[in-house]
Amino acid sequence: MAAPERDQAADSPAARRHPQLFRALRRRKNPRLRRSDVTVTDEAAVRRAVKAASLGNAMEWFDFGIYSYLAVTIGHVFFPSGNDTVQLLSSFATFAVAFLVRPLGGMFFGPLGDRIGRKKVLAMTMIMMAIGTGTIGLIPSYDTIGFWSPALLILFRLVQGFSTGGEYGGASTFIAEYAPDKRRGYFGSFLEFGTLAGYVGAAGLVTGLTALLGSDGMAAWGWRVPFLVAAPLGLIGLYLRLRLDETPAFAKMEQGSARASEAADAVENSSTTSDLGKIFQDHWPRLILCVCLVGAYNVTDYMLLSYMPTYLSDQLDYSDTHGLLILLGVMVALMMIINQVGRLSDHFGRKPLLMAGMSGFLVLSLPAFLLIEQGSYLAIIAGMAMLGLSLVCLLGTMSAALPALFPTNVRYGSLSVGYNLSASLFGGTTPFVITGLIGLTGDKLMPAYYAMFAALVGVFAVACMRETARQPLEGSPPSVQTKEEAVALVTAMAAERRL
Repeated sequence: MAAPERDQAADSPAARRHPQLFRALRRRKNPRLRRSDVTVTDEAAVRRAVKAASLGNAMEWFDFGIYSYLAVTIGHVFFPSGNDTVQLLSSFATFAVAFLVRPLGGMFFGPLGDRIGRKKVLAMTMIMMAIGTGTIGLIPSYDTIGFWSPALLILFRLVQGFSTGGEYGGASTFIAEYAPDKRRGYFGSFLEFGTLAGYVGAAGLVTGLTALLGSDGMAAWGWRVPFLVAAPLGLIGLYLRLRLDETPAFAKMEQGSARASEAADAVENSSTTSDLGKIFQDHWPRLILCVCLVGAYNVTDYMLLSYMPTYLSDQLDYSDTHGLLILLGVMVALMMIINQVGRLSDHFGRKPLLMAGMSGFLVLSLPAFLLIEQGSYLAIIAGMAMLGLSLVCLLGTMSAALPALFPTNVRYGSLSVGYNLSASLFGGTTPFVITGLIGLTGDKLMPAYYAMFAALVGVFAVACMRETARQPLEGSPPSVQTKEEAVALVTAMAAERRL
């Protein structure tokens, strides 16, 4: 209620006749914040949560990175011999298939996570991902069993995609709800540190195996090794996740004690069960914003981290090993600075960092690809560094910005639905679309144009979002690092109420 409306209500004849009743109504709509309402985080628990969520994310992108970096080899192993471009397109189409079921996974796991808790669902997604990835490494080739080979590949890619539908939304929600409000960007950046670690692990393993075994050895059996390595990694991640407690925000919501503000009170009085119909009906503007942000972010992310090695080898005739080594160096550099970007987003806000990343892709994509097209090592490194610096602004900020779009009782479900709809439409299709556009037009700068279009959408989306840095998550009480900070917060808000 705005101040003039409050004054008008206070001066109304009914308010003058029943002053105590109207004071009680005002207190109910804007409850006094108590010390017990404020969550004081446990630093050790926060770090355990960040480690478990980030490892799961690292495994997810290790799996997808493997497939991206082995796309040419997988095309030869699983699809009939013929035109190399057709084989590559078939391989990327199978890569994209996993993204088609991601929204279904998000619609299943997301609401389930809002209903039974984040921890249990994240354990389920980890098990499914490990099974799907490990089994791909056991599938016989097309020459051995014919049609059943690509059919089984597609089946287990669908298992991967379905489980991934509940992974990012849950992991980012898990970290956001554990982290203190003033450091959510820093702790959230570790989730994308896990993304880069997964890609680096995949690129490093594929590069090492390719250098050791050669192209023939990789096509014969070497390609199986990275997929089989992922299964025990999944068991480690599952162990770490099962040791965690539920997030404080979800636990307080279940207890009915999350009363941080008038907005939070309204959310809290609603049902804690996330229903898909309710999400689409009540939160569609936020879903659209989420889809636009994630679409722009995913196109640029997959273009650089998934598609670039194939671009260097297929379009510029670089060897697979050289292309992967260059990308590996870029990703290690990004890992060294991503947490500092998270700190900057806590200090300056999410919007400035996101706008810098989107604007970077809009302005620098074309010059970067012109440099890369020159073919020399220095030119390629310079071009990829320009793209990488733009991407790290998004990587270091997005995992804190996206969970804050939605209230606690529908956060996991809404974020999973919005994120995976966008990833399905724009993320996993990026390598396939770019390869097809280059084949259709013959223009090797198509990746730059595609990234610029996505970044333009992202600029408008960032302009429309509200700033959420250093603020409590909607529907959750404030979260601080120390008891002294909690007391100071309650005292400050009490003085504000008196004023």
